[in-house]
Amino acid sequence: MTEQVTDDAFTLDSLREIMRACAGVDESVDLSGAIGDRSFAELGYDSLAVLETAAKVENALSIFIPDDVAEKLITPRSFVEYVNAQVAD
Repeated sequence: MTEQVTDDAFTLDSLREIMRACAGVDESVDLSGAIGDRSFAELGYDSLAVLETAAKVENALSIFIPDDVAEKLITPRSFVEYVNAQVAD
């Protein structure tokens, strides 16, 4: 299943939806709260889950997120900011 992102801007809610669809999510973590500044590790996401999330975002938005960059985006907020910068280019 491919997630569709139809808003002009990629938001934390957009990312949250994709995160919920990715493997490696700790089901005890509440993604509905304030997740922007929590690390992916705190949210139960290992590096493989972050890479899977990046791949889904790439497919949804037709952008490229290098693996080494995705690994350095340690919070959802930094991830969203990076994605929006790529979309704007």
